[in-house]
Amino acid sequence: MAEELTIGFRFYPTEDELVAFYLRNQLEGRSDDSMHRVIPVLDVFEVEPSHLPNVAGERCRGDAEQWFFFVPRQEREARGGRPSRTTGSGYWKATGSPGPVISKDNRMIGVKKTMVFYTGKAPTGRKTKWKMNEYKAIDETVITSTIPKLRHEFSLCRVYITSGSSRAFDRRPVGSFQTERMLTSDVGVAETSFRVGSSPETSMSGGEHVDLSVNTEMVDALTEPMWEWEQLNWS
Repeated sequence: MAEELTIGFRFYPTEDELVAFYLRNQLEGRSDDSMHRVIPVLDVFEVEPSHLPNVAGERCRGDAEQWFFFVPRQEREARGGRPSRTTGSGYWKATGSPGPVISKDNRMIGVKKTMVFYTGKAPTGRKTKWKMNEYKAIDETVITSTIPKLRHEFSLCRVYITSGSSRAFDRRPVGSFQTERMLTSDVGVAETSFRVGSSPETSMSGGEHVDLSVNTEMVDALTEPMWEWEQLNWS
């Protein structure tokens, strides 16, 4: 029987922890049952968003705000095609430009893409409050001075419902966030440098105006597992 958590505590990881520890371990085959009790393997694009909270990891199933999944690469994507993001009732649509995931030591370790769920048929679907952050890790075995390569065997998706207030994982850094060239969704990161201004409130770490010229010096080692169980602030 699953160990019960104290009321008011939940799994609330940073983007750095999601990519550098959880996704990296899944990609390297080092995940185990305890990790999958928090982040199970599931093709979220085959399930209606409203059903996802019921199939989330047992340690996160009671969370009313966000749910996490390891999403395997679809067969059609492995053959060079585009992934299917259509369910029976609607479709997931990317919004905005992909952005970098920055580690605590100011290195780029992955890319985040945000998607919104629409009901109906594209392009006339109706926007809903369901959103998803899809994270992919950089392939650290490929060292290049131009375009870092992404790993596609698994992505890590954070599914949540848009609320009226901003949350740490859904905020842009306070300050400047500029890219010399845009990130692309399929090729990887066509990026020459980043300037990241952040604040303690954001889930993207980094100091003020951190220049990351992609030379590319990647993450040297995995961080230790960081299970942050944040106590809810009850009003």
